[in-house]
Amino acid sequence: MQTERLEARASASLLLYPRVGVVVPKHKQKIVDRNRVKRRLREIVRTGLLGELGSVDLLIRAKPEAYRSSFEQLSGDVSAIREWVCQLPR
Repeated sequence: MQTERLEARASASLLLYPRVGVVVPKHKQKIVDRNRVKRRLREIVRTGLLGELGSVDLLIRAKPEAYRSSFEQLSGDVSAIREWVCQLPR
């Protein structure tokens, strides 16, 4: 699944808990900016996504547009990913 700022891939897991990986490529940006995007995504996933996932492995990858996005815009994209994951057959 793709949003304006993020890409996501999900797969079923044999574990009883969800796992989420966050990938933020350099995209010719400074390491400070890269770490900011990574920290924002991790916090959004921790507070808004982990509690609602079942036994799913989820990978979230940031697009170049994520560097110019606010916390609220990233939260909206993660919400769209959450809706998509919840609709997947289990």
